[in-house]
Amino acid sequence: MSQTPTADQLRNRLVDEILAEHRMPAAVERAMRTVPRDAFLPGLKLEHAYTDQAVTIKDNPGKPLPLSCASVPSVVAMMLEQLDARAADDVLEIGAGTGYNAALLAELVHRGSVTTVDIDSDVALHARTRLNAAGYEHVTVIERDGLLGAPENAPYDRIIATVGVWDIPATWWDQLNDGGRLVLPLRWRGQTRSVALTRRGDQLVSDGMELCGFVPIIGQNGEKTSPLNADDTIRVHYDQDQNVDPAGLAATVQTGTPALEVTSAQRVGGEEPFDGVWLRATAGDDRVCRLEATSKALEQELLRRPAIPVRSPALVDRNSLAYMTITREGTDAERPFRLGAAAYGPQAEELARDLVTHIDAWGADRLAMPQMTITPAADAATAGHVISKAESRITLTY
Repeated sequence: MSQTPTADQLRNRLVDEILAEHRMPAAVERAMRTVPRDAFLPGLKLEHAYTDQAVTIKDNPGKPLPLSCASVPSVVAMMLEQLDARAADDVLEIGAGTGYNAALLAELVHRGSVTTVDIDSDVALHARTRLNAAGYEHVTVIERDGLLGAPENAPYDRIIATVGVWDIPATWWDQLNDGGRLVLPLRWRGQTRSVALTRRGDQLVSDGMELCGFVPIIGQNGEKTSPLNADDTIRVHYDQDQNVDPAGLAATVQTGTPALEVTSAQRVGGEEPFDGVWLRATAGDDRVCRLEATSKALEQELLRRPAIPVRSPALVDRNSLAYMTITREGTDAERPFRLGAAAYGPQAEELARDLVTHIDAWGADRLAMPQMTITPAADAATAGHVISKAESRITLTY
């Protein structure tokens, strides 16, 4: 008769599973083997607490995403690796969630301090209660708008956000030491990536970024979403500075037939990622958006093979759109899928061919990663192509 695994066994098994797929610094591994995730998810079955999945702790009625959740453990480990916290660091966390991540941080900075803030009173109370119960009373929990940070315990050597951030507020700059690191799920041009940045005077300079998905922070409204059909099964996600005509674009897409389809020279394997197309395109093209198509839209064949239905990169110019497609071919067993573009509207040809140019540019160096540089919006003009936000300016260079 087999025995039911203990929490310690399940926790170590989960860490072993993550290590089999991802690297993990020794300090992060020790923290994850030490902190009991189940203690921060009361009421959840023990085996569910130790799966590599997100867990919702507070719903957001009427919204597609929860108000707060426990992040996927492998993503937690990845972001802690990016943060590179040292034993004596003072750390600020934006988004307390369950309190689990703050407990991990407390293990990593055992000679420093951890301050975590959350805008929601229920979430902050949950984090405080669970941290106390697990023996982390020394972690400071503050109920507050995360965009304000926590100036009373500043400055910080490390700041980590566990909510999607569209813009970096000036308050965070003020609270981060020069030479300190900021890790955040940054949203731009429809995508979200966990970006690791080091402050160098009046610049934040990246040394890594990973694709991810997070609940967006409350209080930033620079990202827009517009339905493109009456059933709201096709949507475009774009930034407030982009030249998008939602009504005109919806009318164009509802014609049902793309004006043009163009194939690229790039083939991919079934498990080969191609999100780098999106990243590379944003380095110099202000028309990059995200197209979302629900399963119902696909069943009704309202679109032609979007590359990733829920998040296909697209180019939008007023009432015209081109999005990336993927088509199975039988000519290459290792890479049986070809990338391309389908386009609608009066600018269909230009957009389709420009999107294919981005795809082919990515194909020439598929593993290339850009360096992101962020400066405050109030600073002097930044050289190169700039993504402008309310409080910051972003450049990407390859």
